[in-house]
Amino acid sequence: MPAAKELGIPLVHTMHTMARVKNLNLAEGEIPEPMIRVQGETQVVAAAQALIANTDAEGASLVSLYDACPDVVHVATPGVDLYTFTPGTGRAAARDFVGMDHDALVVTFVGRIQPHKGPEVLIRAASELVKHSPHLRSKLVINIIGGASGANTEEVERLTELSTWLGIDDVVSFAPPVPRVDLPQWYRAADLVCVPSYSESFGLVALEAQACGTPVVATAVGGLRTAVADGISGVLVDGHDAKAWSSVIARLLQEPQRRVLLSMGAIEHASHFGWDTTARGTLDIYDQVITEHNAARKIAGQ
Repeated sequence: MPAAKELGIPLVHTMHTMARVKNLNLAEGEIPEPMIRVQGETQVVAAAQALIANTDAEGASLVSLYDACPDVVHVATPGVDLYTFTPGTGRAAARDFVGMDHDALVVTFVGRIQPHKGPEVLIRAASELVKHSPHLRSKLVINIIGGASGANTEEVERLTELSTWLGIDDVVSFAPPVPRVDLPQWYRAADLVCVPSYSESFGLVALEAQACGTPVVATAVGGLRTAVADGISGVLVDGHDAKAWSSVIARLLQEPQRRVLLSMGAIEHASHFGWDTTARGTLDIYDQVITEHNAARKIAGQ
């Protein structure tokens, strides 16, 4: 970073996630991000001539939690490959591809298997669901797709044991990470995709699923408020209470016509977040930064 300044090169930075945001929204028992990461991010923010945030909410966090100057914060939402993630030939064909019954009620989680992504929320919600709506159990399939994250290699085993302890191991199915070329089929095969994260800078899983025509149930946090249009392309849930999640999921599973409407809304909503749009927005920011940088150099007589 100092080298960039010495060379007179403007520094533009985009955060993947932010430690202070994650630490404000930890799952139970989750280890906070280390202070050295917080310090590093703070130094990056102070050194940058421009910061690209994924959403307005993330931009506000850069200002409020990292003391970023509002004038250097720009927003360019991430995009999804709308040529890969599409409705395809429909749910029936997708279920044939992944090997699921056509009449199953399928709820899918895709992501790293770590507490922060909230797979346990979905498992506990499934447990509540089969208690208050036992008639759904025979057709219910909860897919947990993903692998362990970092050093926490025992999380999949822990969640498997939790499913057994809750008495729903006949409902919950675990699968390793899916190749990207096959992932759209898993999204299409689902009736709902759940993203119960404790924080998300954006939430590309939610956007990918919607681009495939599948409504999303997600936590009303961070970038998920942008990635999911509440009541139009899916449903946002406040907090992580298992009973609240089970209520939302059960209601949607029993209202196929509403899911059809949400599916149409999901495709339309996702269409605004293609890679072309993201690339244009990012290039516009770089153009602005370069123009301002060159103007400042002229004024300084460099």
